[in-house]
Amino acid sequence: KRHKATVRNIYIFSLDSGVIRSLIGGADGEGCGAAPGTMSSVEKPGTGYPEREQWTRQMDFIMSCVGFAVGLGNVWRFPYLCYKNGGGVFLIPYLIIGIVGGIPIFFLEIALGQFMKAGSINVWNIAPLFKGLGYASMVIVFFCNTYYIMVLAWAFYYFIKSFNSTLPWSTCDNTWNTPSCIEIFHHEDCLNGTIGNTTYGNLTCEELADGRSPIIEFWENKVLNISEGLNYPGSINWELMLCLMAVWVMVYFCVWKGVKSTGKIVYFTATFPYVVLIILLVRGITLPGAYDGIMYYIKPDWSKLGEAQVWIDAGTQIFFSYAIGLGALTALGSYNRFHNDCYKDAFMLALINSGTSFFAGFVVFAILGFMANEQGVDISQVAETGPGLAFIAYPKAVSLMPMPPIWAALFFFMLLLLGLDSQFVGVEGFVTGILDLFPGKYYMRYRREISVAICCLMCFIIDLSMVTQGGMYVFQLFDYYSASGMTLLWQAFWECIVVSWVYGADRFMDDIARMIGYRPFPWMKWCWSFITPCVCMGIFLFHLFNYKPLTYNNTYVYPWWGEVIGWCMALMSMLCIPVSVLYKLCRSTGTFMERWEKLTKPQWGSHHLEYMSPDTDIKSLTSLSTDTEDSKVIIFESVM
Repeated sequence: KRHKATVRNIYIFSLDSGVIRSLIGGADGEGCGAAPGTMSSVEKPGTGYPEREQWTRQMDFIMSCVGFAVGLGNVWRFPYLCYKNGGGVFLIPYLIIGIVGGIPIFFLEIALGQFMKAGSINVWNIAPLFKGLGYASMVIVFFCNTYYIMVLAWAFYYFIKSFNSTLPWSTCDNTWNTPSCIEIFHHEDCLNGTIGNTTYGNLTCEELADGRSPIIEFWENKVLNISEGLNYPGSINWELMLCLMAVWVMVYFCVWKGVKSTGKIVYFTATFPYVVLIILLVRGITLPGAYDGIMYYIKPDWSKLGEAQVWIDAGTQIFFSYAIGLGALTALGSYNRFHNDCYKDAFMLALINSGTSFFAGFVVFAILGFMANEQGVDISQVAETGPGLAFIAYPKAVSLMPMPPIWAALFFFMLLLLGLDSQFVGVEGFVTGILDLFPGKYYMRYRREISVAICCLMCFIIDLSMVTQGGMYVFQLFDYYSASGMTLLWQAFWECIVVSWVYGADRFMDDIARMIGYRPFPWMKWCWSFITPCVCMGIFLFHLFNYKPLTYNNTYVYPWWGEVIGWCMALMSMLCIPVSVLYKLCRSTGTFMERWEKLTKPQWGSHHLEYMSPDTDIKSLTSLSTDTEDSKVIIFESVM
């Protein structure tokens, strides 16, 4: 109804006889592939190669996306950025960039996977010249899977230690503590420069200020056992290595059977953290100082809106939080029914993601307000981000509560689940992209189980460098460079350019209309074509021009060769796109325009025969001879 003129689309499919047989039911002529919305059981004759899996129910897809996109960044990064950048006023740039950047690309990746029925690599058969986008996302998600799991290993380690009657990070009576360890928190006890006699002897306020908290000593001396620098790897922490191994085993058994098992497990791993967050919020608001902490979190500072850094932080957080550019959303979307309404799904998932971030801020700052009240310091001195919040600030807070082991166990169990579903969906996205590279003739039994095992083993071997005494320095290298804001922004920019200007924004909107039954609001097309690429490139250039060398704890500066390794990891993904384009253009023949036209022509999958030509009966293909060369090209005409 939106088109005044009739548009006729001609689709040319190049298929071998095996694919034709699978579509028409093989030699015995038992019908075509499964109808939309059902699980296909058609197999290629003689190979046992099944059709692509689909989610058992649509809620499996929703929960998987929630589990992947809602992660640790929602708990330890967003609240800190909100307080740092003007409190409640930070929501204005956050929502604006989410509407013009986050949601359009989030929808683009899911819709692209659903339309092409492929993972992060083969999905770019929509414009084969730019298949390097798929390889780039695979590199990023591999790096992300490799280092992100260390956070789960730390959380699992703390979770186990929480079952002690006395939390090991609450006292200075342990073997890893130093003489500088001090358990005193009440700095307001300092009167006239000294404090009275305590169990620690006569200490001046200066000596008290130089003391080290048992929480920090547990983190640095026991968990990390940190060395002097990157060039001093030291020995392996065997307890942490066992925790790492246990977490990888959990990830393996969540992923090894595909979306059938992933879609079930994620119901628990994605929803239970919300139960824990509600319990912690109820407990947090009953503590003294919680109100001050919450007001500190949301009190608006309107002057911050004029600062560029606030808008950059909002944009970076959107791309991190929405898990854009990793290819995992594409893989999850590829298991959808072809006619699933992914447009509504994208808005609903974005709302859940951002809402979780904002809600988690109340939980975190209620606890931080209590901690500031107990220590007699300003809340700005206890507000931290990243691992500092999860493994220093929060453990310190629970050590001050009644029955601290219970609250510690709840908090670290929540962290473990938040990270676990993000991790195994990331592994699912990586394995899906790898398996899609191998056609049905290479199908073998248990190939998914073997592929997942190899992936987990490779990552585990690399992770051994992060459980050494110098492991934290390696972890920061991966975090700062391999899956940084620059690599994700570069990836998102090219995704928009390829879909909008190579394949065609209007053309893709038509494809989406064919899938969901109506055309999305034109705002999406405008964002893909103009607004989102400008936002991505603007933030990318800001990061590039304001680059600062990596440091640990604002004291240790990485050596030059460490930065070189970091930049190599970043360029491994970023260069995939231009290098693959140049390689394919050089390998092709003809004039530049002939090469461009040939290399940007979409390569359709076999499922498009069924879904994109609703007026054509696939069973009529039985009259075609599969032995002649002419039968390899079938032309369908559809009217929209």
